[in-house]
Amino acid sequence: MHMTLYREATATIKLIVFFSLTTFLQQVNAQQTGRMDTDRPDQTESVSITKKDYLQAEIGFNKEKYGTGFTWVHPTALWKLGLNSRFELRLITEANTLKSGPTKISGLVPTQIGGKIALWKEKGIIPQTSLIFHTGIPALGSTTFKTPFLSPNFRFTLQHTITDRIALGYNLGAEWDGNGGSPDWIYTLAPGINLGERWYAYAEIFGSIRSLEKPLHGIDGGIAYYFNENCKIDFSGGKGLNEESVVYYVAVGFSFRIKVLNR
Repeated sequence: MHMTLYREATATIKLIVFFSLTTFLQQVNAQQTGRMDTDRPDQTESVSITKKDYLQAEIGFNKEKYGTGFTWVHPTALWKLGLNSRFELRLITEANTLKSGPTKISGLVPTQIGGKIALWKEKGIIPQTSLIFHTGIPALGSTTFKTPFLSPNFRFTLQHTITDRIALGYNLGAEWDGNGGSPDWIYTLAPGINLGERWYAYAEIFGSIRSLEKPLHGIDGGIAYYFNENCKIDFSGGKGLNEESVVYYVAVGFSFRIKVLNR
């Protein structure tokens, strides 16, 4: 059964990537202009493509409480390389420490490799849309967190412009945990507002649903400060809305981008 589910997941990812690469041939330009747009600190991933020839790093530290235990993320790092106006390469590394009672384990979660493809621009009621996809590689992680299978995930990122300072972003997708079970179907919804030239704030609702299990729902919010177009710091926190979800989490992060290619 697990192998069947895994094959279904792999087939789904292949279909989505094929569809996205076909759309990728269209003339779509979602590249960042002006100050950088980041995927953190909210759960809603950005619709924008990292600026061409730039490496963008988004690094964060989290403390999360689940039931009677805690998880420390120290750190999570998203590395993005803009190849052109429609595609970016992505690499996610994450070191975790889990503590439950006297038990404490630490290690590197399987590294994720993937990309983001700009699908189409905003037009009327149709939102600007991109597709993010990754696969967690079991061999690129600590034995403590190693999974028997690859752990693919994808999400469509969508954004509506409300005013020149307010936007509504939301994501829909699925994540497999690498253990051969059913996927978590995820959703996020986050209105964000630019406060002057340097500050940004957001509020958000997010969650996931898995077959035969209780859904998880949470809310969060945060602020970010831009030192300049290529560097910012952020602070955020949130809580679960039901017993199965995270009790609370707090996070701080730092993001920057630099030009690394000359073409």
